[in-house]
Amino acid sequence: MAEKVTKRYKPRPDPVVIYKKWCKACGICVELCPKKVFDTDRDGYPVVARGLDCTQCSICWIHCPDFAITSKEI
Repeated sequence: MAEKVTKRYKPRPDPVVIYKKWCKACGICVELCPKKVFDTDRDGYPVVARGLDCTQCSICWIHCPDFAITSKEI
């Protein structure tokens, strides 16, 4: 009789960090992201909505005028 093997995976952390205190909600990251990883919250601040789609291309953190986005090592 074959045993069922289940693998447990840790959820992958968000690939970028957004420092909301530094962010002025300009929307540049939301518009420039080629994978559309970001959505905005009700106040207009970016949030990582589709972190698994992020390729860490660096467009968001390079173009952020407030330096409010940094990369996490994944």
